[in-house]
Amino acid sequence: MVDTASARSRINPHQIPPLENGDCLTRPEFERRYRAMPQVKKAELIEGTVYMASPLRFEPHAEPHGDLMGWLWTYKVATPGIRLGDNPTVRLDLDNEPQPDAVLLIDPAYGGGASLSPDGYLEGAPELAAEIAASSATVDLGDKKRAYRRNGIREYLVWQVFDQKIDWLNLEAEDYVPLQADDDGILRSRVFPGLWLDRAAMLAGDMPQVLAVLQQGLNSPGHRDFVETLSQSSRK
Repeated sequence: MVDTASARSRINPHQIPPLENGDCLTRPEFERRYRAMPQVKKAELIEGTVYMASPLRFEPHAEPHGDLMGWLWTYKVATPGIRLGDNPTVRLDLDNEPQPDAVLLIDPAYGGGASLSPDGYLEGAPELAAEIAASSATVDLGDKKRAYRRNGIREYLVWQVFDQKIDWLNLEAEDYVPLQADDDGILRSRVFPGLWLDRAAMLAGDMPQVLAVLQQGLNSPGHRDFVETLSQSSRK
């Protein structure tokens, strides 16, 4: 028979419990446990529940993630005042600390909504969050989507790899509405002028075409006006 009193006496009261999938935690406790597990590369707190990523496969996640980052990086380089993050921890509220696959944001010095905390984390809502949704599609399009909407993330892009779909959602009147392609079949950001996407080419892995369409957006009058607006904001 196990002596439960002896077993309890051997438990270190200062030992930090490990993160486990499904844990219901506050954000401070989530961060405390996450920091104590440096071997864990991705864990998220969504509506108070812990989600931990499985090992990432190449074609269902790593490759589309790379293509998505290349598209966003090209836009960032051409747009002073825009910042891009790969898998950053984002402190949204007490129940939500996601780690999106990508965020695109306006620098706080240029009028952006998110800020950097003293310990280096994003706090508040970046203007755009993007997710590669393979095994995580249920969470990405469920609780996470609701958390992003409630916290004011203005655009949310979800690439559903297995369904061969890219949904780009725009926040309108406190709800997400899918962006509709124009007559030429191109999706155009409402928040980041010039951020244009040939969805069919991205799904097909045709990155030369994706970048050619993006370059058209970067050459557009709307993008030039946006760069000037950002420049003026930084001088205030």
